Amino acid sequence: MDRNQLIERVVAEVMARLSAPAPRPAPGAPGAAGATAASGSSTAGGAASGPAPSDLARYIDHTMLRPEAPTTAFDKLCQEAIAHHFFAVCVNSCRVAYCARKLQGTGVKVASVVGFPLGAMTSRAKAFETREALSDGASEIDMVINVGLLKSGDYHGVEEDIRAVRRATRGTTILKVILETALLSQEEKVIACEIAKKAEADFVKTCTGFGGGGATVEDIALMRRTVGERMGVKASGGIRNYKGAVALIAAGATRIGAQAGVAIVTGAESGAAY
Repeated sequence: MDRNQLIERVVAEVMARLSAPAPRPAPGAPGAAGATAASGSSTAGGAASGPAPSDLARYIDHTMLRPEAPTTAFDKLCQEAIAHHFFAVCVNSCRVAYCARKLQGTGVKVASVVGFPLGAMTSRAKAFETREALSDGASEIDMVINVGLLKSGDYHGVEEDIRAVRRATRGTTILKVILETALLSQEEKVIACEIAKKAEADFVKTCTGFGGGGATVEDIALMRRTVGERMGVKASGGIRNYKGAVALIAAGATRIGAQAGVAIVTGAESGAAY
């Protein structure tokens, strides 16, 4: 089976599954299997009525990536992450050191975006930014894929771009690869996932939140089907509430990146877009 046939089969399988009516679980039965936020291994997705909102805290990368955000916004971000026991905060690399100091000893990790939001800089620049972020206290890296190379069919270039960042982490740091799914065809999403998997990334991730679109159940299911159960899948972009987060977790997300982390874990609504 050639690459195109494999991609077509994967896309067809996922779309067929999503269009089929969901089976009705027995009262009190556990929900579909998902994966833990930290490692990508299996865990319960909640009972028929869904998990309690507060149970989602372990999935949340509480996010602040707005370029105009003042320092006080990061004070609030860290305070909320500590109060709600979020898995991590996710910030631009220039804010890593500040957040790492605020979160020291709390158990909340710091994730830094790299090559954000376009992914169009050189691989050396991404690797340098990665090393700087790690030196400043980041324990996870969310890098943006080079979408232009992917669309040009330069799959080797895309892989080497990811590997440059992977090498910069020295293999000891969680590496997430942001695909920017709103810009990709279904086939390109599958190819990007396969490249990230080959390049030894730990997660694939949907969106930056700056490229249009957002995380969808369909994309998460497709990404999960492509990478299998050993990699993590992070949903990010436009996740504003508990209901949306639960649907994405049920589809296979193992981490949720959102500015609306507090709204998600309290069952409220939020106007935050990413």
